[in-house]
Amino acid sequence: MSVLARSVGNAFRNKVRTAAVVAVLAVAIGLALAMLVANQAVTGKVAELNASVGTVLTVNPAGGQGFEGGGEPLTSAQAATAAAVPNVSSVVGTKALRLRNAAQIAAEAASGRTGQGGPGGQSATSVTTSLTAAVDAGTLGNRNQASTGTSGTSGSTTAAAPAFSLPITATGIGAGVDSTGKALQLTQGTGLGNYTAASTGALLGTTLATKNGLSVGSTFTIQDKTFTVQGLFDAGTAFGNNALYVTLPTAQTLAALPDELSTMIVTVNSMENVDAAKTALQAALGSGKADVTQGQRNLATAVSSLDSVKNISFIAFVAALGTAGLIILLIMVMLVRERRREIGVLKAIGAPNRTIGLQFVLEALVLVALGSVVGAAVASLASGGIASALISSSSTTAAAGQRGGPGGFPGGQGGPFGGASQLLTSVTASASPGVIAAGIAAVFGVAIIGALVPALLTARIRPIEVLRGE
Repeated sequence: MSVLARSVGNAFRNKVRTAAVVAVLAVAIGLALAMLVANQAVTGKVAELNASVGTVLTVNPAGGQGFEGGGEPLTSAQAATAAAVPNVSSVVGTKALRLRNAAQIAAEAASGRTGQGGPGGQSATSVTTSLTAAVDAGTLGNRNQASTGTSGTSGSTTAAAPAFSLPITATGIGAGVDSTGKALQLTQGTGLGNYTAASTGALLGTTLATKNGLSVGSTFTIQDKTFTVQGLFDAGTAFGNNALYVTLPTAQTLAALPDELSTMIVTVNSMENVDAAKTALQAALGSGKADVTQGQRNLATAVSSLDSVKNISFIAFVAALGTAGLIILLIMVMLVRERRREIGVLKAIGAPNRTIGLQFVLEALVLVALGSVVGAAVASLASGGIASALISSSSTTAAAGQRGGPGGFPGGQGGPFGGASQLLTSVTASASPGVIAAGIAAVFGVAIIGALVPALLTARIRPIEVLRGE
């Protein structure tokens, strides 16, 4: 009988014990694999955050943030200054426009009031378009555009205030990103190509295109100039989809302000350098000429929390892996002690220590293989819940020392991390075949180490002593 066949047979010699060992191994291996999956998911999320909004700074004209304010507009020369700041990897200028059709402008002129502000709180130039806004102003829109009364979610408004339509947000950009620095998610068509050159192409939000019956290849006008829809994007919000993007030079030409920027989106090379870059950027541009802000200041707290989850999951993975190895070690030591007579007989008839030791190693691997199959199924079902529980526990602990502001949370955002709280809950743990395979390979490596020790014990068994005792 071959060594492999004898090993498989020995693994099932005591079926009750085999079932118990496999069950215990399945729990340990399943926990190890689930922790590995959670670790990989969180690691990927941290890398994603560090490569996107976590490294983005926004530069606004000094005193120009909000629906009111003043200050001098930003210029292309300031963009060049910002690009020269250490640790700054890119600078994208934007120019904001507010598009209104003829009916809107006529209604506003008749009432003696016009809309204020612009995208992201920036002042914006108002120009005409053939498009109709995809979002109705509603109570809040009319209240915010009123020249009397109050804005926001409370207060009174003029009873006879006429209804207004929201303007369409148009942004000229110098790269294929939105106003937060994130890549535009196109659902149809293509991008605008060279964003630093004048173009008659435009990218429209999906709801804006639907409202106006437009698709890729359709045309519309801005300031009596014809534009072609090159792509559609989905910003994920009603406001964001009531918007369009053109190239930066095109927007500056439409506004008749060729050198002016509404904002600058500055990307830093790593999250660790954000604070230093922000300070250097403010000094280079001048505090009286520009305001440098970080879109999500509490994002560092969110990433720190995710880092804690990553560390905890890795430690738990190593601990579960070590537990599986210890189980194998104890089981194989017990088996070697039980089979002393069998080992002695095999050695007496000439079986080398290497062959006998290999038999026990293969027997251990058979048990681990069975445990891995069950453990992989357990990890596939439990990894998502375990990752969510770890993230929830970590974010709750971090929030305990972060309370403050309206509603008991910093900045009054209604959560321990404000807008960044969604980043924590958006981590998805998926038991991919590659991760499971890597985890099982690690389990087999630990199993071999655990089985080698008792296998080496067989070399110390002397046939004469075993047979004398019979």
